[in-house]
Formats: sequence, C-alpha cells, structure tokens
Amino acid sequence: MNEMNWLAIAPEVVLLVLALLVAMVDLWVEHPRRTPTYLLAQASLALVAVMHLLRFDAGDTFYAVQRMVVADPMGHLLAFFATLATMISLAYARPYAAERDMLKGELITLAMLSLLGISVMVSANNFLVVYLGLELMSLSLYALVGLRRDHLPASEAAMKYFVLGALASGFLLYGLSMMYGATGSLDLGEVFNAISGGQAKPAVLTLGVVFVVAGLAFKLGAVPFHMWIPDVYQGAPTAVTLLIAGAPKLAAFAITIRLLVDGMVGLAPDWQQMLMLLAVASMALGNVVAIAQSNLKRMLAYSTIGQVGFMLLGLTPTVVSGNTLSAANGYSSAMFYMLVYVFTTLGTFGIVMLLSRAGHEAEQVDDLKGLARRSPWYAAVMAIFMFSLAGIPPTVGFYAKLAVLQAIVSTNLPLYIWLAVVAVLLSLVAAFYYLRVVKVMYFDEPADAHPIASTGEVRTILSLNGAAILLFGILPGGLMAMCAQAIVKALSS
Repeated sequence: MNEMNWLAIAPEVVLLVLALLVAMVDLWVEHPRRTPTYLLAQASLALVAVMHLLRFDAGDTFYAVQRMVVADPMGHLLAFFATLATMISLAYARPYAAERDMLKGELITLAMLSLLGISVMVSANNFLVVYLGLELMSLSLYALVGLRRDHLPASEAAMKYFVLGALASGFLLYGLSMMYGATGSLDLGEVFNAISGGQAKPAVLTLGVVFVVAGLAFKLGAVPFHMWIPDVYQGAPTAVTLLIAGAPKLAAFAITIRLLVDGMVGLAPDWQQMLMLLAVASMALGNVVAIAQSNLKRMLAYSTIGQVGFMLLGLTPTVVSGNTLSAANGYSSAMFYMLVYVFTTLGTFGIVMLLSRAGHEAEQVDDLKGLARRSPWYAAVMAIFMFSLAGIPPTVGFYAKLAVLQAIVSTNLPLYIWLAVVAVLLSLVAAFYYLRVVKVMYFDEPADAHPIASTGEVRTILSLNGAAILLFGILPGGLMAMCAQAIVKALSS
C-alpha cells in the first residue's frame, strides 16, 4: 500500500482533464445536435469506465494523497456503474434536450463534472474528501436543474434543490466536525481506531453520528428528509431528473458505507436503530403516497423514497448479537439492490422522455394510455421496468428484494424477521401503482395519436436496458458475486 500511489486516482484525473477538453471543444461546435461534443464525451466516459473496470478486476487496494483517498474494488465497481449510468443518461437525454434548446456544452460538461464528484466520493478515505466530492456533485446538479432558464418550474425546482441541499450539506458537515472533535482526526481509519479503542467521548460521538445519518438521509432521500425529491423530480427537465435519479444514488450509497462502516462501525448500535426507522418510514410513506399521484415523475419520486427504504434494510445487520458475520451479506445485497434500482430507473425515465415531444411533456400517467397499441415494443419494455420496480419475477428487481430479505432474515432475530414482514407487506402496496401503469398501457384507449419518434441509438439502448433487467433476473449470480467481492475487499482493507 503506497502512501503516494497517484495511479490510485488516475481515473479521476483523466475524467477531469477530459471534461475540461469537452468544454473547450464545444466552444467551436456549431452543430445543432452537438454531435462532436456528444461523441467526444461518450468516448471519454467509455475510457474512464474501462479504467475502473480493469482496476476492479485487478482487485488491489491502494491509498494515495497521504491516505485521503482509497482505490479499492468497491470504489472502482461503483464508479464503473456510475460512469455507465451517466453514458446511458446522456444517450436518453440527447433527443429530448435538443428539442428544448438545452443540448449545449454545459449540459454535457456539468454531467461529467457531477460524475467526477461521484468518483471522488466513492474513493474517499477522509472527511474533507467526502465533502469535496459531495459539493462538486451537488453544485453541478444544482446548475443542471436550473439550466433551462426560461422554464419557471425548473427555476423553482433549482431553488428548492439548492436550499435543501445546502441544509443537508450543513447537517453532514456539522456531524463530521463533531466526529473530528471527538476523535481528533479526519482520516476514516484513525476515526475507526479512536472509536474502537474507546478514546473518544461517547456523548459527542452519539450526537455527531445523528447529524451524519441525517445528512446521509437527505442525500439518499429517506423519510423524513425526503421533501426535496418530489418537487425536484417534477420541476426539473426530465433529462436532468434522469441525471439526478441515477448515478448520484450510487454515490450516496458509497459515502454511507465509507462513513458509517469504514469509520463509525464502533457506533453501529446507535446508527443501526436510526437506519431501521428511516427504512420503515421511507417504505411506508413513499409507497402509500405514490398511490395518490397522477403525475408520473412525482409518482416515480415517491417510488424512489420507497426503494431507498428497502435498500437501507440491507445496511442494518451490521452488528448482530455481538458479531459482524451478517455485515458483508447485508451490504452486498444493499449494493446489488441499489445498482438494480438505478438501471431500472434509467430505463423508466428513458421511456418518459421518448414519449415527450416539442411542446408536450409526457409527465402524466394518462400519457401512457394505449401505449401497447401505439408501440407494442416500448410498452413491453416499460412493463419490464415496472415489474422490476415492483419486484415481480423473472425480473432482476425480484432477486434484489429477495437478496435483501434473505440478508436480514438470516440473522434469526425476531426484530429483523418483523422488518422483513413489514417490507414484504409494503412491497405489495407498491405493486398497486406499478401495475396501474401496466394496466393503463395495455387496457386503456390511446390518449395521444402522435407517432413516437426515436433515434436508432435510443431504441437500441432502451431495448438493451430492458433485456438486461430480464437477463440479470434469470442469471443474477455474476453481478451479485461482483458486489460480494467488492464489499469483502472493502471491509478487509
């Protein structure tokens, strides 16, 4: 483990240089669809994704910049999928943005800088680096939400996102400062040693972890810190909603693992209980309120809250009956669940953007009426995404839910078994509004006679996206093994 191994941050350095190059090249691009800029950005992201995948395959763990950054399999795997999610998001967003005069260099460059923030967060081994990556990602997303300056809902959403995001960052920063005051270090490894050795004041630590969990819950969108998600999802242009709903969720998962597990596992009895409450409240409120939504983007926002709650269940079995044997199983299932959710959500919003056209936003559930008659293929793909979000076999969403339930039931404790029962019951509630979308597509008369215009690129990626949701549902072992390998290496380093 070389203290100054700069190869550990090579993908981030390459991404930064290429993002700046894309911004400069775009100054000379006059093509209305920004083809040179788009192709250069996608090639750049593909290069970064390959770098992360190769480093994951190597399986090594390196520290860099005086141990402030760690490059381990978990970080590389999450960064790889975040990069892939950004590539897919830009592909789906390009036709939509071009029709609304949003397809500019700023959209692509800010998406790449947001990804850079995500990459910094997933490799952070220091409180300051966590916060640096968080702010880089957040500021890029704030600007993206307000990119369509002539659109009042987008401007309002940007303001709400900025104010509530600043509040969330303040919560997290205050909690981290208290952890620093209690342990005397910003390094996650030294914080872990100080807590495990009993060298810190318990009262300060407990108060600090409360603020840290609150800040993380804001970024994840868990109840009661969820208030920004429905308004931002609905108000932001759908192309930007996709960029918020996808890769940043992987970053939020990563810093949750880095902070709570790598640094504060000694306080697990405290934050475990908080995560349980957040999980149950998120599943209950998210799934129940989503039933009443007629706006499709708002329904998906509340769906996100419910899905995050289910994922949080996998993070709760950290210390069970005095041992950590259930930890790796729970964390890997939560990681698998989050990956599945992100790529299912990408496809869902991809269909929403596909059905939108100049002067019309397909944001209502009724806009999907009769889709099976207008386009049987796209209706089938959307149905696959809805079945996966609902956890219906043979989609991968079913296996993801099963993996989380298995992880908590295997503890053999009554509390966790009751949590599993509650999760199953609330998933049944969620199935109502997911299946309502399928019913509207297949059994209602078409409300829109306009033809569905799509590019070959979008058609191909949407089809592959839907096929992947089915394929990984039938053969989930490979991806689950990758998640387990990444978590085990992260916990042992």
